[in-house]
Amino acid sequence: MDAIGAVFPPELIQLMKAVLDDAVATLPESKRTSTMMAEMASQILSRAGKGERNPATLKLAALSAVVECSHYSHDISPERRAV
Repeated sequence: MDAIGAVFPPELIQLMKAVLDDAVATLPESKRTSTMMAEMASQILSRAGKGERNPATLKLAALSAVVECSHYSHDISPERRAV
């Protein structure tokens, strides 16, 4: 199942929200941005859309988004980050 246009049952939505909340709570305050949370949620939705239901696996997928976003920020010069 593709996450685009997917319909999730209420129990799964609760699980995904709990996983996102748990993953966000592990981040330093400076990383708890709306952009980061959206990236994390996207990873959770993608995995859940493919049938993943294990909270630990979903959390790991969410936290992988943090690593990916962190790599991109290192590629940007300090001058451009200030924009």
